[in-house]
Amino acid sequence: MLFKGRTNSTLVYLAIDKISKNDAQPRQNFDEDALRSLSESIKQNGIIQPLCVRKNNEGGYTLISGERRLKAASMAGLKKIPCVLTDADERSSALLAIVENIQREDLNCFEEADSIFRLISEWGIPREQVAERLGMAGSTLSNKLRLLKLTPWERERISAARLSERHARTLLRIEDIEKRDNALLTIIAKGLNVAESEKMVSEMLSEKKDAPSKKRMVVGDIRLFANTISNAVDTMRRSGVNATAEKNETERFIEYKILIPKIVSFEENDIPVMVEI
Repeated sequence: MLFKGRTNSTLVYLAIDKISKNDAQPRQNFDEDALRSLSESIKQNGIIQPLCVRKNNEGGYTLISGERRLKAASMAGLKKIPCVLTDADERSSALLAIVENIQREDLNCFEEADSIFRLISEWGIPREQVAERLGMAGSTLSNKLRLLKLTPWERERISAARLSERHARTLLRIEDIEKRDNALLTIIAKGLNVAESEKMVSEMLSEKKDAPSKKRMVVGDIRLFANTISNAVDTMRRSGVNATAEKNETERFIEYKILIPKIVSFEENDIPVMVEI
């Protein structure tokens, strides 16, 4: 059964060096300026919201949520910090860590998508239960997972430029990676908002759709060309030119040799010279 709340939880003060990072922690990047600001606040006011931890098998504690506060408290020089000690198991704490980060909007869209993917693939939690616990519709969860189709380079650029999740979903409409990269760079360079980005992508896809397609040669086309050659030879014959056409067909080619008499004047006689075209 999934962890439904902090039952059997206790508020305790724990030494910072006894608390280890949660491997399931969804947040990967921490803004250094924001950490320093939080550290100064902790120096002045202390930690207002306790961290959440659980006991581990090594005799210490594993962080469930509150890694930013843990880092900032360490920067502030605190030795002990307030924590809510819960009896959640490893599987439930992984889910709780993601839920609390999402509720506080601490994650970017890719960290969120990656965390959801890990819950499903590594922890074996069914999609329906993850969606229910996160308060998402199934379609919303699927859309978030689709973000992982973007390349690591694209995700990094989107995050660095602070583009929105809707920007990312708009880019996913472009299947060709090279064209998608170019579209992303254009969005960043021009500072396009979501509506402008959607319009640009739609125009790109429309141009591709309207581009003339290469037609394959079919048997009917070949016969049409052959008839054209025959008609040309017949026209020359009706005009008094004794033209001939020789056809040679192999496994790969149909070869036509057209012979047209060219009258060259000589002193003695008019001698027809055969010219191959």
